[in-house]
Amino acid sequence: MESDDLNGPGNGRHEERSRAGGNPRPHGGGGPGQGRPWGPGGSPAPSGVPMPDPVRKLRVLMMVLGGMQAVLGLALVSNSVEIATSIWGEGEPNPWGRTAGEAHSGQIVFAGILVLAIAAWGVITAVKFPTRNPVLRTSAFAYGWTALPFTVVFFQVMPILGIAWLVPAILALVRPNQPETRAWFGGPGGSAR
Repeated sequence: MESDDLNGPGNGRHEERSRAGGNPRPHGGGGPGQGRPWGPGGSPAPSGVPMPDPVRKLRVLMMVLGGMQAVLGLALVSNSVEIATSIWGEGEPNPWGRTAGEAHSGQIVFAGILVLAIAAWGVITAVKFPTRNPVLRTSAFAYGWTALPFTVVFFQVMPILGIAWLVPAILALVRPNQPETRAWFGGPGGSAR
């Protein structure tokens, strides 16, 4: 059998060679995935194709949220005794000579490490967006839900900071469900309209 027999028009796999380099392209057109810069089902985008604007904005938003959480986590870890003392008070030293604030500083360090881990989760997810793995969209959505409770923490530090945090946290919940984002990651309902 010759290769023309395998790719003949009767079996639906007919390909024609483009004149500019001989790369195969599907004959006919109009199939799923046509008319958008990313392939159907989340297939890798050709090199040089940029992310859609909503995906790019979600990526930047997650990096900003992760950066702010990292600053909060570092502040918790580096100032654990002062923060614990402000929460639990100075109090009487226990038999080992530690005050209530010093005794509870380990809990503040644990909370700071947890916040740093959540920040790393958001940044790593955002950095991996170009791979177009469908799990990243789910991870971005879950990260948006974990970013929302930080509004209360930032509001306790400075009310205007809490209000400023609320808007990006809500956007981190909404943007993973936009049609362009679903299409980029190959999720359900991601076809171009």
